Amino acid sequence: MAAMDTTPDAGSIRTAESALTAEQARVIWLLLGAAFVAILNETTMGVAIPDLITTLGITALAAQWLTTSFMLTMAVVIPITGFLIRRYSTRPMFIAAMSLFSLGTLIAFLAPGFEMLLVARVVQASGTAIMMPLLMTTLMTVVPAQSRGRMMGRVSIVIALAPAIGPSLSGLIIQTAGWRWIFGMILPIALVALVVGAMWIRNIGEKSHARIDIPSVILSAFGFGGVVYGLSLIGGGSHDTSAAALATNAEIDRSLTISLVVGVVSLALFAWRQIRLQATDSALLDLRVFKSTNFSLSIAQMMLMSMVFFGAITLLPLYLQQVLLLEPLDAGLILLPGALAMGFAGPVIGRIYDRWGTRVLIVPGSILTSGMLWASTTYDENTAVWVVVAVQTLLSVGLALSFTPLFTASLASVRPRFYSYGSAIVSTAQQVAGAAGIALMIGIMSSVSAMQTHSGTAAVTAEAAGIHAAYLVGAIISLLTIVGAFFIRKPADDLDAAPVAH
Repeated sequence: MAAMDTTPDAGSIRTAESALTAEQARVIWLLLGAAFVAILNETTMGVAIPDLITTLGITALAAQWLTTSFMLTMAVVIPITGFLIRRYSTRPMFIAAMSLFSLGTLIAFLAPGFEMLLVARVVQASGTAIMMPLLMTTLMTVVPAQSRGRMMGRVSIVIALAPAIGPSLSGLIIQTAGWRWIFGMILPIALVALVVGAMWIRNIGEKSHARIDIPSVILSAFGFGGVVYGLSLIGGGSHDTSAAALATNAEIDRSLTISLVVGVVSLALFAWRQIRLQATDSALLDLRVFKSTNFSLSIAQMMLMSMVFFGAITLLPLYLQQVLLLEPLDAGLILLPGALAMGFAGPVIGRIYDRWGTRVLIVPGSILTSGMLWASTTYDENTAVWVVVAVQTLLSVGLALSFTPLFTASLASVRPRFYSYGSAIVSTAQQVAGAAGIALMIGIMSSVSAMQTHSGTAAVTAEAAGIHAAYLVGAIISLLTIVGAFFIRKPADDLDAAPVAH
């Protein structure tokens, strides 16, 4: 094939796929297939939560731990993956990830009750935590800088198919076969991905031989776990004025305070230890990536977006089924247009990023996202379904305009030797912020709903009031993303060729 001009303004631009060898392209698409299965699993749970509350006889706060525990486990495990991806080759990492995910899915399918289902979600999350940074690190390693936006756009098509299919499929399965068969449907897909990947995936990138730092692993677990667990306790108390209820509330308040203090102190110690270990290149999570201002700003923006996104997407099925009284399948179908819009917008967004950079995408994306969250604060028991569909679809477009350039710009801002650490930090930040957003918004919803019910308000009206309060908090947080959008830029395409900083 004749050489082609690959400058951004060339009339004929080399595509991301043609810049890869057949083996590299196959590895990326296999990793994408595995990511699809993992995201499909994650997006099926939102619609299932109301049914699980009824079937398993648990509270909304307990049920949200099926989502929060998944994200929390990822936040604890992902920092380790930055090290593991450098220490071990692509193929064994893939096999480990999909084996854990498949095992967790099997446990969930056979789970007799809530406790075992929670364990299954933790095992599933352990596999997913390895898969997502592995995908991003591999992509950054093999895809040329000038084509990364377009490849991220193609990635978004595949990844958006799962949110498009997941809620609707989950609703259909719940109505016809029960929640258990959500995992029964995912299990064979996961096993096929495991077998095919084990046969076809070959190793990409170089290995290091550093030893894992156990104190860093422990500090990371206590740090991220403590913060998210503390947040999950917000709104968990009863609004009864009996002596027993007051004693329970006091205990919850003590647990909340202790968890947050332990989490913050552990994170501080974790960061201090990583800075010391960086001198000998033995850090569990190398924090030198934060020397890039653009990386740091992108992470901050991504955390704010993830807080409001994961919180809002968890609230919506509860609102649709408990306030508008829709069936699970109908609730899932309402999420379909937005997910499809996000996926089909991906290639266009990727090309715009490659040609014009970040601000032309992130600024309107953050404004649109914030506007739709404010529109969500108007939801009540009389809101028309078409209004919810329109708001959710526009919200998804706003998120697509933001997340694709944020992922690309953040990782492109660090040196190649730090890609695995950058990918781990991006995924950790997203999961911790998402878990915090879910815990915070569900906690607020439960607290306000309980107060309304205690004062004699009808159940549906009380639930609507709680959801309004939660969306209001998310909308206020989203205003910060509009400000942050103006400070994030696209890194130079030739950053890879610059000297590596030590």
